[in-house]
Amino acid sequence: MGIIKDEHRRLKPSHAQSPMTSKLKILLLVVSTNLLSVFLFAGSSGWVAPAVHFVDSGTLLRELNATQRQLSNTLWQVSQLSKLLATANSLLETTLTDIGKAHREEEESPDEDLEKWARRLTGELKLVVGPHKFPLGYNPNIGSDELYPVLGTSCRRYEEELVKYMSYEVGGECPSDEWFAQRLMLKGCEPLPRRRCHPKSPVGYVEPAPLPESLWAIPADTSITWDAYTCKNYSCLLPASVPPEFPESDAIEHGRVGGVQLMSEAEEMIEPEDTARPQHPNGRRCATLMCTISVAHRLPFYDNTLDLVHSTHVLSNWIPDAMLEFALFDIYRVLRPGGVFWLDHFFCLGHQLNATYAPMFDRIGFRKLRWNAGRKLDRGIEKNEWYISTLLEKPMT
Repeated sequence: MGIIKDEHRRLKPSHAQSPMTSKLKILLLVVSTNLLSVFLFAGSSGWVAPAVHFVDSGTLLRELNATQRQLSNTLWQVSQLSKLLATANSLLETTLTDIGKAHREEEESPDEDLEKWARRLTGELKLVVGPHKFPLGYNPNIGSDELYPVLGTSCRRYEEELVKYMSYEVGGECPSDEWFAQRLMLKGCEPLPRRRCHPKSPVGYVEPAPLPESLWAIPADTSITWDAYTCKNYSCLLPASVPPEFPESDAIEHGRVGGVQLMSEAEEMIEPEDTARPQHPNGRRCATLMCTISVAHRLPFYDNTLDLVHSTHVLSNWIPDAMLEFALFDIYRVLRPGGVFWLDHFFCLGHQLNATYAPMFDRIGFRKLRWNAGRKLDRGIEKNEWYISTLLEKPMT
């Protein structure tokens, strides 16, 4: 009896598991049937599953690096092209602006090509050709905002000679080139450009005799710089004088000769009543030849000849600094040793007095005999406007 019970216990679990096994079999059968259906239907549509290729990872890495390098190179080229494009656009804009400016200038000045120089000007020659901007801006009296130095038109035809003429040490002694300068003038380069150098002074200069004795006395030989002349003293010049073929009075009497008498202001002062400036009618009555020149013009006098140069209300801070310095050097040139430059009512602003103009006068080489600086108060002290009046002497040596 006990044996039957044990056998019954052993067989009972197996009997209990039989329904579960049947369910699993049914489930596997359903899944298999579905998979078979999917396979059959998929195969009938002609679709082929993609093949999967397994490649070495090192090859993929090399290809990836090469692609990155090409991409970087392409990006760099794009960047360079962008820069070149920006540069080209800038150049195009500049070119169009220059073309438009050239067209406008050509319309305003049709003869501009005649004024161009064959070479690029530099140094002193560039300064004397100009133009120079006015420090105070547009000048209504001149109708422009810039000032051109006066220069003979024919000078442009002799650029090599002009470059040689303007080659000197600024502030030093001018070359002894009187013959060369005269040749330029005979070619039509007149007036000559002004220079910022000192003319050679005579060694052992002797003060001239007072008037009227000086009109008839022979000056000392040491009062002249003879470098440009064949004769080296006045004794050499006296035998060279040639008497006229007929008396001067006969020519005047018969009206065969017309002439202009030239006299200096000193000669004009011989007569007590003739004490006015040359532009006064007394000057015309005394047969003085009038001349009107601008501040940009070279003074039409020989070196080392004038006793006095007087400027009032003309030279001032309205003139560009470079042109003013050329004008002062030109005044220094025409004054004789010991001659005086009387500068009256030179207008400037307070900050310009010691920063610009006082050093400029020192650079020219004048000796200060008298220097007065005073405020100009008619427009108010806050304007800081000044007048300079000074006596400047050209040194004897």
